[in-house]
Amino acid sequence: MMALRIASWNIRKAVGLDWRRDPARVLGVLKRLHPDIVLLQEADRRMPPRHPALPLADVRAAGWHTVDADPVTVSIGHHGNAILLHPDFAVSRIVPLDLPGLEPRGAVLARIEGRGIALTLGALHLGLRRFDRRRQIAALVAAATDMGGPIVLGGDLNEWRTGPAAFDLPVGWQVIAPGKSFHTAAPVAALDRFILGPGVSARASGVLATHLCARASDHLPIWAEI
Repeated sequence: MMALRIASWNIRKAVGLDWRRDPARVLGVLKRLHPDIVLLQEADRRMPPRHPALPLADVRAAGWHTVDADPVTVSIGHHGNAILLHPDFAVSRIVPLDLPGLEPRGAVLARIEGRGIALTLGALHLGLRRFDRRRQIAALVAAATDMGGPIVLGGDLNEWRTGPAAFDLPVGWQVIAPGKSFHTAAPVAALDRFILGPGVSARASGVLATHLCARASDHLPIWAEI
């Protein structure tokens, strides 16, 4: 069956542990992963008009195109969440989501087609409170299901617990935690994970923990072959 390599990474607005904003460093790490699809968090600067942390020209030169979730702004995502795609894939539908909770949180969903398949993707960054995260997951599952399967969501879930009790997912859904991704200086928690809908499985997954990764953000990138 068709296999895709998907990466997810909280890039901290391309500001590394040396406090330098270095988009080229971030894109260099992503290229080492050789992904077909990239799900990003904190991909836009915080203050309006929320300029992209990764310049669009540089993203295109690296071999991806972006899902324009918020065309009325200069950002490449929604609430900092962005999706980069290999040129083989086209976008047929985009849904930017404002997620419930105490903090301003969001996600971006996209229906993509290419290489003979159709897939619903989601890049997300969940809240710090467990109560909010449960509501946010429920909203994401409902919106993604409405767009159609198969479904792959990924991002910074801000969940320190492991095991099936960490998220209240419907039957047939699963969470993939590739490994400890935070903090890059001394990884102790698997905050970054994938959520797979029914009929989707991961045949391999991992965390990229090179010296360059550890300098580029406070999170390490994760990947999965689904």
